[in-house]
Amino acid sequence: MPPSLIHSLTNNPQVDHVFSDASLLAAMLRFEFALAKVEANLAIIPASAVEAIERAARVEKFDISALAAATLQSATPAVPFVRQLTEQIRNQDSAAAGFVHWGATSQDLCDTAMVLLLRQVKAIFKADLNRMERSLIRLSNEHARTIMLGRTLLQPATPITFGMKVAGWLGAIHRARKNVIQAFADANVLQFGGASGTLAALGDRGLKVADGLALELDLTLPDAPWHAQRDRLATLLTSCGVLVGTLAKMARDILLLSQPEVGEARESSAEGRGGSSTMPHKQNPVGCTLALGASNRVPGLISNFLSGMVQEHERAAGGWQAEWSSIADVMAATGMALASMAAVAENLIVDAVKMRANIEATQGRIFAERAMILLGAKMGRDQAHKLLEEATRRSVEQNKRLKDVLAEMKEVQQHMNAEDLRSLEDPEAYLGSAEEFRRRAIATIEKDQTKKHKG
Repeated sequence: MPPSLIHSLTNNPQVDHVFSDASLLAAMLRFEFALAKVEANLAIIPASAVEAIERAARVEKFDISALAAATLQSATPAVPFVRQLTEQIRNQDSAAAGFVHWGATSQDLCDTAMVLLLRQVKAIFKADLNRMERSLIRLSNEHARTIMLGRTLLQPATPITFGMKVAGWLGAIHRARKNVIQAFADANVLQFGGASGTLAALGDRGLKVADGLALELDLTLPDAPWHAQRDRLATLLTSCGVLVGTLAKMARDILLLSQPEVGEARESSAEGRGGSSTMPHKQNPVGCTLALGASNRVPGLISNFLSGMVQEHERAAGGWQAEWSSIADVMAATGMALASMAAVAENLIVDAVKMRANIEATQGRIFAERAMILLGAKMGRDQAHKLLEEATRRSVEQNKRLKDVLAEMKEVQQHMNAEDLRSLEDPEAYLGSAEEFRRRAIATIEKDQTKKHKG
């Protein structure tokens, strides 16, 4: 299902489809049919009622416009939904119509339907996360020895490898992934408590119905209903927020690397993608832009949900009613960021030649720390630091390489010979533990993947 034009830059179409009217109605019908089936098995309602509910449980039989309009009259879609379902059943079996929604309350229906939809979202997220991790592992391994500038406060710093940089993105995304997937699992719980969360309408068989309903819907049965306890959903949404922020950090890095003045990495181009309406030469970073757009939206949406957690007694007035759109919007925006950055990772173009050229353009000044460490061992760190500050200043003012400036300084001549100065600007010799860190990050993720497959 294509997104609406107004949501085309913010919502993942697959996730939007999960939260479509038809999909939501299907989840609500699944709840009602499962409830009737379990209650019939326990002889609480007649078996004939189950057959009638099954015949009526068809999305196409519902008037969605009428449902939406009637929802405003009851502050919940459950009331007009149950009314329409009951009327459809009454047209076929008047006796069976009296057993629709037996012992349940509106929020049981709506919350459980939302949980069923979230399970579908989880599958979409997992597929894109798998694409992302495979691509980033490949990129990191391919560029284990591709040397580039490190950058701190957007200024040139000591060299790193692109493989290490990618491993940093990957590690953070993998940690966010584990939290999101666990939060989905924790939220995969049945909501079933009846009017005040006691299932009193079902007498002493309430827990048996709840247990059977959870089994029928493949949901976890919680210790107690959670009508006004929204912590599981809040944890899921906040974990999505962390994931989106992590993806946006990767997007921001790539966006900066893709500036022509830097030119070290860029999104792949395709006909019609990333163009400008007025400047034919432009190739805009579409995937990164969409992910950054999501990162601007999601924190506010999560804040709305968190504000609504302060719910009164056994059922909320206002807090719960605000949730559905917030949950759907967070999921759609997270899905947009995920799909966009998975595509970027799969097709990222890396320019190792430009990376090396940008190192050379610093005229060796990024190795001032290395020179300071070498000299500091002989003259003390403080003195060496002052000397390198002066040498770096001269290098900039005189447009000379750092090693050439150092060669002219008497203090340096006493402690560094010509060979020391020649090797000073070798980036391969000043990578420290970069490769070990990169390998450790990749190994942790591959270990987790192996555990998952064995489990």
